[in-house]
Amino acid sequence: MGNTTRSKTELSELGEFGLIQRLTEKIVLKNEGSIKGVGDDCAVLDFKNKKIVVTTDLLTEGIHFNLMYVPLKHLGYKAVTVNLSDVYAMNATPKQITVSIAVSAKMSVEALDEFYSGIYLACERYGVDLVGGDTTSSLTGFTISVTAIGEAEEGELVYRNGAKDTDLLCVTGDLGGAYMGLQLLERENEVFKINPKMVPQFAGYDYILGRQLKPEARKDILPIFRELGIHPTSMIDISDGLSSEIFHLCNQSGVGCRLYEDRLLFDSQTKKMAAELNINPLVAALNGGEDYELLFTIPVTEHDKVRNHPDISVIGHITDRSEGVNLITAGIGQLIPLTAQGWNGLNERIKE
Repeated sequence: MGNTTRSKTELSELGEFGLIQRLTEKIVLKNEGSIKGVGDDCAVLDFKNKKIVVTTDLLTEGIHFNLMYVPLKHLGYKAVTVNLSDVYAMNATPKQITVSIAVSAKMSVEALDEFYSGIYLACERYGVDLVGGDTTSSLTGFTISVTAIGEAEEGELVYRNGAKDTDLLCVTGDLGGAYMGLQLLERENEVFKINPKMVPQFAGYDYILGRQLKPEARKDILPIFRELGIHPTSMIDISDGLSSEIFHLCNQSGVGCRLYEDRLLFDSQTKKMAAELNINPLVAALNGGEDYELLFTIPVTEHDKVRNHPDISVIGHITDRSEGVNLITAGIGQLIPLTAQGWNGLNERIKE
């Protein structure tokens, strides 16, 4: 079979304005509040009497993603969903996003088409409008900045600072999968560097690879709250690891916490990959990050509402600030102080 090479269009052939037109010409505004999107000096949004939330994330090549193994379509999708996760963590609904990129000369027009196809897929999946952004050149690789704008009624918003003593600490879904997916990708990338002919060993790990490459924001949880009659007292999304997020809630609320190791849920693929790499899955949950689940607190009187829900686990409870932030280990129930980067005695526990 003869070699076929697809031609690539240099960015310089289109120029900045031609590139912007190409990447945004298929935009169709869906939300009533999006009055004017791409094409003018500013986007125009009309929120009437809603409260507005705004969040921004910056992703840089070599720090947040590696184009050796991250497909550009997945990267575009993820760049959007990680921002939307912050909006859902406020108990708000995302409506618009802006996307700004800095690209190097090595990036082709077709590569950016692929990246934007992921952005548009996320916009469609979550019902948000792309209303603006910026493009510029880069000497250090690909950089992405996404801003998400959402809305909520004033009484619906949930902050990080509302947790109270005796509240239950709850989390959606399972943890550690995204971190283990990243470890798998890194391992196979190192193998590829040594032997490019080696076929990547990804079989049986589709779930954790998806958790890393194409994470979903928990859009589904907000209607579940309404259905169950729950209004969290505090909430945050899990982007930096469970340990750090618990500290954010506790510091903002002026409380302590007890987290129970045996209450944490791990997918079977997470546990299998952790065993392969000799990593304690607890480490992946506490420090790994990028799970984009929701961590929240509710009054202890609402325990029965979540007790049997398949998507929500009660993993601990809030205490007085004087008690600190602690992990209660499985089995012997040892109390170990948590830190934002992990917890004391971690190295010893990994050896078990």
